[in-house]
Amino acid sequence: MSALKHIQSKTTYVAKERIFNTKDSISEIAYELGFQYPQHFSRWFKKQTGITPNEYRTAT
Repeated sequence: MSALKHIQSKTTYVAKERIFNTKDSISEIAYELGFQYPQHFSRWFKKQTGITPNEYRTAT
């Protein structure tokens, strides 16, 4: 696994945990993970998982 794939995988895992286990807003989670804009995080998360962060939160 390349370094980039490993970092993306770990970031996706942490994002899923934060979305599922906290009541923090998606924006707060995005900033905590180092994204400058929440929209970039949402777009990135959907690319990684196939669903938006809000869809993930309501589906789990």
